[in-house]
Amino acid sequence: MMETIHPFVVSILMVDGRPDGLRLVEKSNWVGLGIICPRGRYPEAKKREEFSNSGVYILSGRDDNEELPMIYVGEAETIRTRLNSHYSDRDFWQQAVIFTTRGEPLNKAEVKYLESRLVDLAKRYKRCHLDNSNTPGLPSLSESDQAQVEGYLREMLSLLPVFGITAFEPTAAAVVGQRNYQYQGKGWKAHGYVTNNGFAVTQGSIARKEEVRSLTFGRRSRKKLRDEGILVEQSDGLAFTADYEFSSPSLAASVVSGRNTNGREAWKDERGVTLKVHQQREVEE
Repeated sequence: MMETIHPFVVSILMVDGRPDGLRLVEKSNWVGLGIICPRGRYPEAKKREEFSNSGVYILSGRDDNEELPMIYVGEAETIRTRLNSHYSDRDFWQQAVIFTTRGEPLNKAEVKYLESRLVDLAKRYKRCHLDNSNTPGLPSLSESDQAQVEGYLREMLSLLPVFGITAFEPTAAAVVGQRNYQYQGKGWKAHGYVTNNGFAVTQGSIARKEEVRSLTFGRRSRKKLRDEGILVEQSDGLAFTADYEFSSPSLAASVVSGRNTNGREAWKDERGVTLKVHQQREVEE
């Protein structure tokens, strides 16, 4: 059964008076507290009381040449202690997203449970480069405690996209009535749809196996998707093993075709109308 989505209210305190500084995030009817801490703000921010709490944290960073973000998930009985070590020994991260509570603290089993679930979700959806080498096992919790922690996790997952982190949720599925597009050539054919963040190619699509020597836009992505098992070689091409969201229709089209491609002109609906034409019509309505 599909989970019902409800509106919710988020309160964000800009501690520094700056939208890119330290932020404390609370959600209506939730005991949790989210903290967004830029790396450059950490030496001063760590003195705050919240950093002495237990919690689960996500370190994130992005290389300009990478399609996917780098993510590390961890847990701590004292957040400050763990982040101190990561501040000196992990170079990639640009911000830390921390989840703790305002009231009764999360115990060791609860934070380890949250860590394990987040690592598992990141590996399942393959929307990031995960810096964790292993998937920590789930600790033993009573049925009632597990239900409570799963509720906390649901609230976390609803907030993470607000923070710009989508690594722990599947690529947005095409909604009923949404326009579908296709792009094909000799021996290959792909289907996809527009998403809030770009363009998704659907599971089962076949990409061209060969790539032209002049390919620049998409070469790295093709290699990474093959390395991660999202593109798997078959006799007739490279098959998508899951829906995969690209940052733009052009990157999606270039990966599919193995050549530099204008995706807005390449992707067409069942009547042969391009994505570009549809977008032009939509802004004129």
